[in-house]
Amino acid sequence: MKTVTISPALFTRNRQRLVHALKPNSLAIFHANDELIRSADQYYPYRQDPDLFYLTGINQERTVLLIAPDHPDASLREVLLIRKPDLKLETWEGHKLTPEEAGAISGIKTIRYTDDYRALLATMMMPAEQVYLNLPEQPKFIPELPNRNLRFGLELKQQFPAHTYIRLSPVMRNLRMVKSDEEIALIREACNITNESFLRVLDTLTPGMMEYEVEAEITQVFLRKGARGHAYAPIIASGINACSLHYNTNESVCANGDLLLMDFGAEYGNYAADCSRTIPVNGRFTDRQRALYLSVLDVFRFACSLMKPGNTIQRIHNEVCKRFSTEHVKLGLYTREDLAGESADNPLYLQYYMHGTSHHLGIDVHDTGNKETELKPGMVITCEPGIYIREEKTGIRLENDILITSGGNEDLMKHIPVDPDEIEERMNRQR
Repeated sequence: MKTVTISPALFTRNRQRLVHALKPNSLAIFHANDELIRSADQYYPYRQDPDLFYLTGINQERTVLLIAPDHPDASLREVLLIRKPDLKLETWEGHKLTPEEAGAISGIKTIRYTDDYRALLATMMMPAEQVYLNLPEQPKFIPELPNRNLRFGLELKQQFPAHTYIRLSPVMRNLRMVKSDEEIALIREACNITNESFLRVLDTLTPGMMEYEVEAEITQVFLRKGARGHAYAPIIASGINACSLHYNTNESVCANGDLLLMDFGAEYGNYAADCSRTIPVNGRFTDRQRALYLSVLDVFRFACSLMKPGNTIQRIHNEVCKRFSTEHVKLGLYTREDLAGESADNPLYLQYYMHGTSHHLGIDVHDTGNKETELKPGMVITCEPGIYIREEKTGIRLENDILITSGGNEDLMKHIPVDPDEIEERMNRQR
């Protein structure tokens, strides 16, 4: 990935916060993500386990972090294990971290090689009464293949069956939901780079371009500005493609008269931006497109106003759905009489708005956190209402990243054009 310098003080503080959340005489174990085979002898581009990165800043594969705050040997209270570099390995794969480099990045003093892992683990398990395992826990996503943390956890329970084993996921979720100033600065820069890529699209989009050409314009700005690339697979959806929420094949023509929905965001220093914009391919909204767009923009601004300490994502979503019910009637999608007779189990708004309004944002684009937790200063969430009308071959979504503050919130993407007049003016400046 692109090198972004982050102070080791951030990772040291993150580990200190973790230590305070652990029970006495505990051992917490974190493994790096697996390297995933793409084909033959090729791996997919590597991305670190977010919890391991949060605690160490290390992006290298085959890394292990052991934290045992009450271990009798003070040098073993936090240990980082890395691959042992050698000339043959580096000839093929490039530079690997030295112990000195890993210590400078993470702030950890005891650095060992993974060759010593098994022997060291036995030493650290003996005084531990309970072991925290960093198992994968995503309520909406259950992978078919067990990752390294899960495989190791199952093995460890067989080898040391008398220990008490505890889930790390709830602990890490509580730690990561509230962002530090350093984390917010990284997200802010990711948003700034995302803004530059959107302006590039406004300046270059013309009827007849392919969706993948638009993606290329975004990608080149990301890489040129020092981002690792996209924080997630970008959605570049013209016309009816925008009615498929996770469309990302990006292979159709951007036709004259269509709207183009883009859901994209830069990843900078391992932190994500998440932005959605919808623009007219030919630079001018039709009357109907503008009416639909302004309706979504109205709901977007309403939703943003609700994002403040004490509220929850779920309550905000509920209010947004009520607002959309009224907007849909104004747009002629159904009548007040239809609304009065709707089923509570199948409300009418779901025909045109079927996804959530917000999610947490951070190292992961869908970051750790849930919809019922009360918002607190330092949390970063998205605001992303939309409307999808398949019979009109139209989908519109607007999305910004919102920092919760003690006084309400700060829109981290307020500088990214969203007003339809501003979008049209920019698109037609050089036409």
